[in-house]
Amino acid sequence: MSQKQKKQTEKTNRLIAEARKEMEQRQKGYRERALKMFPWVCGKCGREFSGKRVKELTVHHRDHNHDNNPPDGSNWELLCIYCHDNEHSRYQDAQWSDTAAQEEEKDSSFSHNPFAGLDALLKAKNK
Repeated sequence: MSQKQKKQTEKTNRLIAEARKEMEQRQKGYRERALKMFPWVCGKCGREFSGKRVKELTVHHRDHNHDNNPPDGSNWELLCIYCHDNEHSRYQDAQWSDTAAQEEEKDSSFSHNPFAGLDALLKAKNK
């Protein structure tokens, strides 16, 4: 690896580490506020948490925008790690299915129909 590549790798690693640190600090800020505002209960399954198990509660952003952190907490809900994972999986599945439907609509705009006129041929054959 050349000296230039090493410097670029170091720079990239430093930027990633800084971004992760900033994200953790931002998350810690709204997580602490959410834990003070809401009861320690999962908003989906209803499990209650206390003591060391509170770390299993996560803050879910209802609009999936982690930068939308209103002071009243209206974009947050506390979810256990399992329900939070499920919620994001459902969101990703919905996005994928919307994309697949859009692709299917694009594909259906082809002018060639291999079965065009098949009904007429079958009717003629049956006569």
